[in-house]
Amino acid sequence: MSLSPTELKRLHRDWRRRTDLEIGLILDGVQNPFNVGSLFRSAAAYRVGRMWLAPPSPDPSTSKVAKTALGCEKLVPWEVAADGPTAVAEAKADGYLTVAIELTANAKPLFEIDLGRRVALVLGHEDRGVRKDTLAAVDAIGFLPQLGKVGSLNVAQAGTAALYETARQIWAIDS
Repeated sequence: MSLSPTELKRLHRDWRRRTDLEIGLILDGVQNPFNVGSLFRSAAAYRVGRMWLAPPSPDPSTSKVAKTALGCEKLVPWEVAADGPTAVAEAKADGYLTVAIELTANAKPLFEIDLGRRVALVLGHEDRGVRKDTLAAVDAIGFLPQLGKVGSLNVAQAGTAALYETARQIWAIDS
């Protein structure tokens, strides 16, 4: 049986109250505006408190970003950073643990990294990933283990899965 709109609001309000977590999101050259818009939607769903856009990531004033974000770009505080390392430095200065989501030889499964209650996730370009200078600046590198025949996800899908894992870790601690 489906929840009524009022029941759905109550359900989400209960989870918001139960979740003591601050998430930042750094887009290190995510170039496709539809991916950026989709990430704004996921960021709004997971209560991202701050989002950094490192060029050439388009900002939400771009019509294609706005089309996919469906108004969520108004719900997430965002700013343009000079580049990925600058965004990482700003996040660290604000007390965030910075974790890149990337496939590298030294990456750990994301569920094995203690993300804590204040984390900034770093996502990279759709084909090239997180830039090397940005990877060198982060605190940790995590990846999303995959079981099927496909070895990677679209950046918006990967970002959403990483946001969920971040929240799930806190829910597991607080249960």
